[in-house]
Amino acid sequence: MNWPTTPDEAIALQQQLRDQVILTDDFDAIRTVAGVDVGFEENNTIARAAVVVLAYPELQPLDYVTARLPVTFPYIPGLLSFRETPVILEGLGQLRRQPDLVICDGQGIAHPRRFGIACPLGLEAGLPAIGCAKSRLTGQHGMLPEERGAGVPLLDGDEQIGIVLRTRSGTKPVYVSPGHRVSMASAVTLVMNCVTKYRLPETTRAAHNLASHGTPPRGIAGDPSQGRLF
Repeated sequence: MNWPTTPDEAIALQQQLRDQVILTDDFDAIRTVAGVDVGFEENNTIARAAVVVLAYPELQPLDYVTARLPVTFPYIPGLLSFRETPVILEGLGQLRRQPDLVICDGQGIAHPRRFGIACPLGLEAGLPAIGCAKSRLTGQHGMLPEERGAGVPLLDGDEQIGIVLRTRSGTKPVYVSPGHRVSMASAVTLVMNCVTKYRLPETTRAAHNLASHGTPPRGIAGDPSQGRLF
């Protein structure tokens, strides 16, 4: 993909590519799942992606990398995928163990133009992808029960664009939506299967710890020094 450098180019590309997103299950058995997170260095001029691959459904860490690239797109809400996706793809390309699925800390189709970060990432990587965001970008929903696993539709008018999901009783929900090659129902199931005792799935937690604190995942099978920091 030729990544856009202006907001107008980015919006046009979102509108062009969103019809290529597959919103049905198009995957074989899921045995590995990746979490991704992006931070910034040197006065926001360098993007740093952390990618952690876990066994599924055991959630045992298998591989991890961090990758860095110069930032080429400004910070604009609704267009963050063009700021972050290139460096995530760089990280995915450096893995020794490729994932069968990616769970993003951001939106899938729960986006004003139905093209949050999980969509271009899934399309470009050729992988099933899910958005699991900590906050709502767009849409409305009804009352969400307090119990773990409860979910209600996230709607934009009459269109369902995601699920508001309670991953842990008494905590704020997450906002789950398909990104590519995953149905709405499977997106919820896969996210919940990656949740343990915390609000966020282990994919997101592992990638965040690596990106923000430089803490590599523990217990990687095989060589304990496996995983690279670039």
